[in-house]
Amino acid sequence: MLFQKLYKTKLLKNNEPISTLESLSRKAGGVKGDVKYEVQKHLITYLMKNNLSRRDFVQKSLAAGAALAIFKNLPEFAKHAPAGMKLGFVTYQWGRDWDLPTLIANCEKTGLLGVELRTGHAHKVETNLTALQRAEVKKRFADSTVTCIGYGANFEYHSPDPKVLRENIEQTKEYIKLCKDIGATGIKVKPNGIPPEVPREKTIAQIAASLSECGKFAKDYGQLVRVECHGNISQEIPNMKAIFDQITEKNVRMCWNCNDQDLLPPGLEANFNSVKKYFGDTVHIRELNEGNYPYQQLFDLFNGMKYKGWIILEARTEPVDRIAAMKEQLGLFNKMIVNNK
Repeated sequence: MLFQKLYKTKLLKNNEPISTLESLSRKAGGVKGDVKYEVQKHLITYLMKNNLSRRDFVQKSLAAGAALAIFKNLPEFAKHAPAGMKLGFVTYQWGRDWDLPTLIANCEKTGLLGVELRTGHAHKVETNLTALQRAEVKKRFADSTVTCIGYGANFEYHSPDPKVLRENIEQTKEYIKLCKDIGATGIKVKPNGIPPEVPREKTIAQIAASLSECGKFAKDYGQLVRVECHGNISQEIPNMKAIFDQITEKNVRMCWNCNDQDLLPPGLEANFNSVKKYFGDTVHIRELNEGNYPYQQLFDLFNGMKYKGWIILEARTEPVDRIAAMKEQLGLFNKMIVNNK
Protein backbone atom coordinates (compact mmCIF):
# COMPACT_ATOMS: atom_id res chain seq x y z
CA MET A 1 0.00 0.00 0.00
CA LEU A 2 2.83 2.43 0.84
CA PHE A 3 4.58 1.92 -2.44
CA GLN A 4 1.35 2.09 -4.45
CA LYS A 5 0.76 5.54 -3.00
CA LEU A 6 4.28 6.61 -3.85
CA TYR A 7 3.77 5.53 -7.45
CA LYS A 8 0.76 7.86 -7.50
CA THR A 9 2.92 10.75 -6.31
CA LYS A 10 5.28 9.98 -9.25
CA LEU A 11 8.17 9.69 -6.81
CA LEU A 12 8.51 6.16 -8.17
CA LYS A 13 8.11 5.21 -11.79
CA ASN A 14 5.44 2.68 -12.71
CA ASN A 15 6.44 -0.86 -11.75
CA GLU A 16 9.82 0.31 -10.46
CA PRO A 17 10.85 -2.21 -7.78
CA ILE A 18 11.48 -0.94 -4.27
CA SER A 19 12.05 -3.31 -1.39
CA THR A 20 13.29 -1.17 1.47
CA LEU A 21 12.71 2.24 2.92
CA GLU A 22 16.40 2.98 2.29
CA SER A 23 15.67 3.03 -1.43
CA LEU A 24 12.87 5.45 -0.74
CA SER A 25 15.23 7.63 1.29
CA ARG A 26 17.71 7.90 -1.57
CA LYS A 27 14.97 8.98 -3.96
CA ALA A 28 13.16 11.29 -1.58
CA GLY A 29 16.00 13.35 -0.14
CA GLY A 30 15.38 16.34 -2.38
CA VAL A 31 11.64 16.23 -3.01
CA LYS A 32 9.44 19.16 -2.07
CA GLY A 33 5.85 20.24 -1.70
CA ASP A 34 2.96 17.77 -1.94
CA VAL A 35 5.24 14.90 -2.89
CA LYS A 36 7.41 15.46 0.16
CA TYR A 37 4.29 15.55 2.32
CA GLU A 38 3.23 12.17 0.93
CA VAL A 39 6.67 10.70 1.63
CA GLN A 40 6.66 12.11 5.16
CA LYS A 41 3.15 10.85 5.85
CA HIS A 42 3.90 7.32 4.76
CA LEU A 43 7.25 7.30 6.49
CA ILE A 44 5.41 8.00 9.74
CA THR A 45 3.12 5.06 9.02
CA TYR A 46 6.14 2.84 8.38
CA LEU A 47 7.75 3.84 11.67
CA MET A 48 4.60 3.30 13.71
CA LYS A 49 3.66 -0.03 12.15
CA ASN A 50 7.21 -1.40 12.44
CA ASN A 51 7.84 -0.12 15.97
CA LEU A 52 10.81 2.01 14.88
CA SER A 53 11.93 5.32 16.33
CA ARG A 54 13.43 8.08 14.20
CA ARG A 55 16.87 7.24 15.63
CA ASP A 56 16.44 3.53 14.84
CA PHE A 57 15.65 4.26 11.21
CA VAL A 58 18.39 6.81 10.63
CA GLN A 59 21.04 4.65 12.30
CA LYS A 60 20.08 1.57 10.30
CA SER A 61 19.67 3.32 6.98
CA LEU A 62 22.54 3.27 4.51
CA ALA A 63 21.06 6.47 3.13
CA ALA A 64 21.21 8.37 6.39
CA GLY A 65 21.68 11.74 4.72
CA ALA A 66 18.57 11.34 2.62
CA ALA A 67 16.68 9.96 5.60
CA LEU A 68 17.54 13.05 7.64
CA ALA A 69 16.41 15.24 4.76
CA ILE A 70 12.98 13.62 4.90
CA PHE A 71 12.85 13.92 8.68
CA LYS A 72 13.94 17.56 8.76
CA ASN A 73 10.46 19.02 8.39
CA LEU A 74 8.42 16.18 9.81
CA PRO A 75 5.78 17.01 12.42
CA GLU A 76 7.30 17.08 15.89
CA PHE A 77 5.42 13.96 16.98
CA ALA A 78 7.08 11.93 14.21
CA LYS A 79 10.57 13.07 15.13
CA HIS A 80 10.16 11.62 18.59
CA ALA A 81 7.84 8.69 17.86
CA PRO A 82 8.92 5.99 20.31
CA ALA A 83 9.41 2.39 19.34
CA GLY A 84 7.20 -0.17 21.03
CA MET A 85 4.19 1.38 22.75
CA LYS A 86 2.07 3.66 20.55
CA LEU A 87 -0.46 6.29 21.59
CA GLY A 88 -3.90 5.92 20.05
CA PHE A 89 -7.28 7.58 20.47
CA VAL A 90 -10.73 6.51 21.62
CA THR A 91 -13.47 8.70 20.17
CA TYR A 92 -14.86 8.97 23.73
CA GLN A 93 -15.07 11.93 24.48
CA TRP A 94 -12.92 14.21 22.37
CA GLY A 95 -13.92 12.64 19.06
CA ARG A 96 -17.57 12.01 19.78
CA ASP A 97 -18.87 14.65 17.33
CA TRP A 98 -16.35 14.17 14.48
CA ASP A 99 -17.50 12.42 11.35
CA LEU A 100 -15.16 9.77 9.99
CA PRO A 101 -13.16 11.97 7.54
CA THR A 102 -12.69 14.61 10.27
CA LEU A 103 -11.71 12.00 12.82
CA ILE A 104 -9.04 10.50 10.56
CA ALA A 105 -7.74 13.93 9.57
CA ASN A 106 -7.49 15.07 13.19
CA CYS A 107 -5.66 11.90 14.21
CA GLU A 108 -3.18 12.50 11.38
CA LYS A 109 -2.70 16.14 12.44
CA THR A 110 -1.97 15.21 16.03
CA GLY A 111 0.03 12.01 15.64
CA LEU A 112 -2.44 9.73 17.42
CA LEU A 113 -2.30 7.23 14.60
CA GLY A 114 -4.61 4.54 15.90
CA VAL A 115 -8.29 4.87 16.72
CA GLU A 116 -10.90 2.87 18.61
CA LEU A 117 -14.35 3.76 17.31
CA ARG A 118 -16.75 4.08 20.23
CA THR A 119 -20.32 3.12 19.47
CA GLY A 120 -22.97 5.80 19.07
CA HIS A 121 -20.62 8.56 17.94
CA ALA A 122 -20.65 10.82 14.88
CA HIS A 123 -18.40 8.54 12.83
CA LYS A 124 -21.59 6.46 12.35
CA VAL A 125 -19.72 3.20 11.90
CA GLU A 126 -22.38 0.77 13.05
CA THR A 127 -23.83 -2.57 11.98
CA ASN A 128 -26.46 -0.88 9.82
CA LEU A 129 -23.78 -0.10 7.22
CA THR A 130 -24.08 -1.95 3.93
CA ALA A 131 -21.25 -4.08 2.54
CA LEU A 132 -20.28 -1.20 0.23
CA GLN A 133 -20.26 1.32 3.07
CA ARG A 134 -18.13 -1.00 5.20
CA ALA A 135 -15.65 -1.32 2.34
CA GLU A 136 -15.55 2.49 2.08
CA VAL A 137 -14.70 2.78 5.80
CA LYS A 138 -11.93 0.22 5.37
CA LYS A 139 -10.55 2.13 2.38
CA ARG A 140 -10.59 5.46 4.25
CA PHE A 141 -8.32 4.00 6.90
CA ALA A 142 -6.14 2.17 4.37
CA ASP A 143 -5.61 5.41 2.44
CA SER A 144 -4.53 7.24 5.60
CA THR A 145 -1.76 6.89 8.17
CA VAL A 146 -4.34 5.98 10.84
CA THR A 147 -4.92 2.40 11.96
CA CYS A 148 -8.44 1.30 12.80
CA ILE A 149 -7.59 -0.54 16.01
CA GLY A 150 -11.09 -1.74 16.63
CA TYR A 151 -14.56 -1.04 17.85
CA GLY A 152 -15.51 0.15 21.33
CA ALA A 153 -18.80 -1.53 22.17
CA ASN A 154 -20.79 -1.53 25.42
CA PHE A 155 -21.82 -5.17 25.43
CA GLU A 156 -21.78 -6.75 28.87
CA TYR A 157 -22.36 -10.23 30.22
CA HIS A 158 -23.25 -9.98 33.91
CA SER A 159 -27.05 -9.79 33.71
CA PRO A 160 -28.96 -12.50 35.57
CA ASP A 161 -31.68 -12.24 32.90
CA PRO A 162 -30.94 -14.96 30.29
CA LYS A 163 -32.68 -12.97 27.53
CA VAL A 164 -30.59 -9.84 28.17
CA LEU A 165 -27.42 -11.92 28.32
CA ARG A 166 -28.18 -13.64 25.01
CA GLU A 167 -28.94 -10.31 23.31
CA ASN A 168 -25.55 -8.99 24.38
CA ILE A 169 -23.74 -12.08 23.10
CA GLU A 170 -25.51 -12.07 19.73
CA GLN A 171 -24.96 -8.34 19.23
CA THR A 172 -21.29 -8.82 20.05
CA LYS A 173 -21.11 -11.31 17.19
CA GLU A 174 -22.67 -8.84 14.75
CA TYR A 175 -20.11 -6.20 15.66
CA ILE A 176 -17.29 -8.72 15.31
CA LYS A 177 -18.40 -9.13 11.69
CA LEU A 178 -18.35 -5.34 11.32
CA CYS A 179 -14.80 -5.20 12.72
CA LYS A 180 -13.57 -7.62 10.10
CA ASP A 181 -15.34 -5.75 7.31
CA ILE A 182 -13.80 -2.36 8.20
CA GLY A 183 -10.27 -3.72 8.61
CA ALA A 184 -10.13 -3.61 12.40
CA THR A 185 -8.51 -6.28 14.57
CA GLY A 186 -10.89 -6.57 17.48
CA ILE A 187 -13.86 -5.45 19.53
CA LYS A 188 -13.78 -3.93 23.01
CA VAL A 189 -16.41 -5.25 25.45
CA LYS A 190 -16.67 -5.25 29.23
CA PRO A 191 -18.10 -6.72 32.36
CA ASN A 192 -20.20 -4.01 33.96
CA GLY A 193 -20.66 -5.05 37.53
CA ILE A 194 -21.53 -7.96 39.79
CA PRO A 195 -25.26 -8.13 40.69
CA PRO A 196 -25.48 -8.22 44.50
CA GLU A 197 -28.39 -10.66 44.47
CA VAL A 198 -26.33 -13.32 42.64
CA PRO A 199 -23.39 -15.23 44.13
CA ARG A 200 -20.19 -13.63 42.85
CA GLU A 201 -18.71 -16.93 41.67
CA LYS A 202 -21.78 -17.61 39.52
CA THR A 203 -21.60 -14.24 37.78
CA ILE A 204 -17.86 -14.56 37.22
CA ALA A 205 -18.36 -17.98 35.63
CA GLN A 206 -21.19 -16.61 33.45
CA ILE A 207 -19.05 -13.69 32.21
CA ALA A 208 -16.16 -16.05 31.43
CA ALA A 209 -18.41 -18.48 29.54
CA SER A 210 -19.97 -15.64 27.54
CA LEU A 211 -16.58 -14.21 26.60
CA SER A 212 -15.36 -17.67 25.62
CA GLU A 213 -18.33 -18.05 23.28
CA CYS A 214 -17.66 -14.64 21.74
CA GLY A 215 -13.97 -15.45 21.42
CA LYS A 216 -14.64 -18.70 19.63
CA PHE A 217 -16.88 -16.84 17.17
CA ALA A 218 -14.33 -14.03 16.73
CA LYS A 219 -11.56 -16.49 15.94
CA ASP A 220 -13.27 -17.39 12.67
CA TYR A 221 -13.15 -13.70 11.68
CA GLY A 222 -9.55 -13.12 12.72
CA GLN A 223 -10.59 -10.80 15.55
CA LEU A 224 -9.64 -10.26 19.17
CA VAL A 225 -12.15 -9.79 21.97
CA ARG A 226 -10.67 -7.06 24.18
CA VAL A 227 -12.16 -7.05 27.66
CA GLU A 228 -11.94 -3.73 29.45
CA CYS A 229 -11.47 -3.85 33.23
CA HIS A 230 -14.79 -2.21 34.05
CA GLY A 231 -17.79 -2.13 36.33
CA ASN A 232 -18.51 -1.94 40.03
CA ILE A 233 -16.61 -4.78 41.75
CA SER A 234 -15.92 -6.53 38.44
CA GLN A 235 -13.16 -4.00 37.63
CA GLU A 236 -11.16 -5.01 40.69
CA ILE A 237 -8.13 -6.90 39.45
CA PRO A 238 -8.66 -10.10 41.52
CA ASN A 239 -12.14 -10.38 40.00
CA MET A 240 -10.83 -9.74 36.47
CA LYS A 241 -8.25 -12.45 37.11
CA ALA A 242 -10.96 -14.84 38.27
CA ILE A 243 -12.86 -14.20 35.02
CA PHE A 244 -9.82 -14.72 32.82
CA ASP A 245 -8.73 -17.83 34.68
CA GLN A 246 -11.91 -19.45 33.32
CA ILE A 247 -11.83 -18.15 29.72
CA THR A 248 -10.97 -20.85 27.21
CA GLU A 249 -10.15 -18.82 24.07
CA LYS A 250 -6.69 -17.29 23.59
CA ASN A 251 -8.00 -14.44 21.43
CA VAL A 252 -9.93 -13.02 24.40
CA ARG A 253 -7.51 -10.53 25.97
CA MET A 254 -7.59 -8.08 28.85
CA CYS A 255 -7.58 -4.32 28.28
CA TRP A 256 -6.06 -2.60 31.32
CA ASN A 257 -8.22 0.45 32.07
CA CYS A 258 -6.29 2.58 34.60
CA ASN A 259 -8.92 2.47 37.35
CA ASP A 260 -8.29 3.68 40.88
CA GLN A 261 -9.03 0.10 41.96
CA ASP A 262 -5.74 -0.98 40.34
CA LEU A 263 -4.00 0.60 43.33
CA LEU A 264 -5.84 -1.41 45.98
CA PRO A 265 -3.69 -3.75 48.11
CA PRO A 266 -1.35 -5.40 47.25
CA GLY A 267 -0.70 -2.36 44.97
CA LEU A 268 -0.24 -1.54 41.30
CA GLU A 269 2.80 -3.69 40.55
CA ALA A 270 1.45 -6.83 42.23
CA ASN A 271 -1.97 -6.41 40.62
CA PHE A 272 -0.37 -5.78 37.23
CA ASN A 273 1.85 -8.86 37.49
CA SER A 274 -1.07 -11.05 38.53
CA VAL A 275 -2.83 -10.58 35.18
CA LYS A 276 -0.16 -9.49 32.70
CA LYS A 277 -0.20 -12.87 30.97
CA TYR A 278 -3.74 -12.03 29.84
CA PHE A 279 -2.92 -8.64 28.28
CA GLY A 280 -3.59 -8.11 24.61
CA ASP A 281 -2.65 -5.16 22.40
CA THR A 282 -4.70 -2.34 23.95
CA VAL A 283 -4.59 -0.31 27.15
CA HIS A 284 -6.95 2.54 28.03
CA ILE A 285 -5.63 5.66 29.76
CA ARG A 286 -7.09 9.01 30.71
CA GLU A 287 -5.34 12.38 30.37
CA LEU A 288 -1.78 12.01 31.57
CA ASN A 289 -1.80 15.37 33.35
CA GLU A 290 -5.09 14.85 35.20
CA GLY A 291 -5.64 13.00 38.47
CA ASN A 292 -3.17 10.97 40.50
CA TYR A 293 -2.90 7.72 38.61
CA PRO A 294 0.80 6.62 38.51
CA TYR A 295 1.18 6.52 34.72
CA GLN A 296 4.97 6.63 34.79
CA GLN A 297 5.06 3.53 36.96
CA LEU A 298 2.51 1.85 34.71
CA PHE A 299 4.54 2.56 31.57
CA ASP A 300 7.65 1.29 33.33
CA LEU A 301 5.83 -1.97 34.00
CA PHE A 302 4.67 -2.27 30.40
CA ASN A 303 8.15 -1.48 29.16
CA GLY A 304 9.51 -4.18 31.44
CA MET A 305 7.35 -6.78 29.67
CA LYS A 306 8.33 -5.35 26.25
CA TYR A 307 4.76 -4.38 25.46
CA LYS A 308 4.38 -3.21 21.86
CA GLY A 309 0.66 -2.52 21.67
CA TRP A 310 -1.55 0.53 21.75
CA ILE A 311 -1.94 2.89 24.70
CA ILE A 312 -5.29 4.45 23.85
CA LEU A 313 -6.37 7.85 25.16
CA GLU A 314 -9.93 7.82 26.50
CA ALA A 315 -10.29 11.47 27.47
CA ARG A 316 -12.82 12.83 29.94
CA THR A 317 -12.17 16.57 30.10
CA GLU A 318 -13.60 19.27 27.84
CA PRO A 319 -10.68 21.33 26.48
CA VAL A 320 -11.37 24.39 24.36
CA ASP A 321 -8.97 23.15 21.66
CA ARG A 322 -9.11 19.38 21.34
CA ILE A 323 -6.44 19.27 18.62
CA ALA A 324 -3.98 21.11 20.84
CA ALA A 325 -4.96 18.87 23.75
CA MET A 326 -4.28 15.73 21.70
CA LYS A 327 -0.85 17.04 20.73
CA GLU A 328 -0.15 17.87 24.37
CA GLN A 329 -1.05 14.33 25.45
CA LEU A 330 1.26 12.84 22.82
CA GLY A 331 4.10 15.05 24.04
CA LEU A 332 3.55 13.92 27.64
CA PHE A 333 3.33 10.29 26.51
CA ASN A 334 6.58 10.46 24.55
CA LYS A 335 8.40 12.00 27.51
CA MET A 336 7.20 9.22 29.80
CA ILE A 337 8.25 6.55 27.32
CA VAL A 338 11.70 8.12 27.03
CA ASN A 339 11.94 8.29 30.82
CA ASN A 340 11.36 4.56 31.25
CA LYS A 341 14.20 3.49 28.92
